[in-house]
Amino acid sequence: MRRHTVALVTLADLAGVTTPAVRVRELARALARPAAEGGPGHRVTVYTRRQDPAARARSRLTSGAALRLLDAGPAEPLDEAGELDHVGDLADALRRAWTGAARPDVVHAHGWIAGMAACAVARELEIPFVLSYHGLAAGERRAGRPVHPARMRMEATLGKSAALVLAAHEAEAEALARMGVPRPVLRVLPLGVDDERFTPEGPAAPRRSRPRLLALPRSLDDGGAEDAIRALVHVPDAELVIAGGPEAEELGTDPAVHHLTLLAKELHVADRVEFAGAVAPRALPKLLRSARLLLNLSPKLPVPETAVAAMACGVPVVTTPAGANADSVLSGITGLHVPAGRPAAVGRTLRRLLADETTLHGWSIAAVDRARSRYGWGRIGAEAARAYDRVLPAPEPEPEAEVEPAEALAS
Repeated sequence: MRRHTVALVTLADLAGVTTPAVRVRELARALARPAAEGGPGHRVTVYTRRQDPAARARSRLTSGAALRLLDAGPAEPLDEAGELDHVGDLADALRRAWTGAARPDVVHAHGWIAGMAACAVARELEIPFVLSYHGLAAGERRAGRPVHPARMRMEATLGKSAALVLAAHEAEAEALARMGVPRPVLRVLPLGVDDERFTPEGPAAPRRSRPRLLALPRSLDDGGAEDAIRALVHVPDAELVIAGGPEAEELGTDPAVHHLTLLAKELHVADRVEFAGAVAPRALPKLLRSARLLLNLSPKLPVPETAVAAMACGVPVVTTPAGANADSVLSGITGLHVPAGRPAAVGRTLRRLLADETTLHGWSIAAVDRARSRYGWGRIGAEAARAYDRVLPAPEPEPEAEVEPAEALAS
């Protein structure tokens, strides 16, 4: 594998715990992993806009990978509209950063706004441009979330301009193809998992004697948590922990928690439902290990990162087959695909599963194996590196040494 200089461009705050921040940070580390350790050994710089005036302009992520903060608008967090207002400033900063010896071999942008800035400069400098979306406008709209009016059009334009588009899962790749992105430039690069943190071995969060069902919805009002509570009616021996949403001290005033609490009382399961609030990243492995099953019942946008993390901890996943979970969870092998919006049927299925230790044990073993072999960051980094090789010029062949004729040697 050839060694390259890679520029990752994002608007995520890499000090944060959002999915885009984790994905870019871990991808940078995986790409920079030395060849002696089985990695690509690329030289990686992550470029993002400065959000804190006191932050250092350059910092080290790991050996071979650095973070570079660019001045592009005010040094503060911006909403989507503010980021768009300063996309030209970001492009100017990238242009300055990529002059001379700092010019990368390949540019990989993450997100549509970062993609706008990176695509313009990469095209100008004739650098191969790679794009990951981290979710599409169409999916956000189906989930009832506000979408910038320019986003869908720009997503299609950027995809058609890229040398390579790395979709997060097969459904996203199909959606991009329908938007007009050429199939030959489409590849799937899933979200990885830290298989050193998320393991079956290790401490688990305390729980009662009942088997624990765990729900980690993207949002408490996305339908997944409500369906989990309705399903619990049909699983009389289990408890349900719903994590996510506000901090624990704010649960009492949160409208979504209030609605779900009233629902649990109405269905006479309130004594078996616990709201854990937002979970710190360091506490997530312990919480996952405490569960018998992870429930991911959102009808539209289930959370892919928690499903893969649960599998890495040996916890089978019961999920709607939407988005990345349709790829990661092998139904009947590492968990189960269930229909959205049918909590009674899901509940009856959960009751049967919890009574079948042999099946759950087999799924647990298979889940760990799949998470490690398919979704470990080492493999994801290697796949990204091979994808970059597809769009980079072939190396110049080594000149052949001239061989003197035999008769000249004999004379």
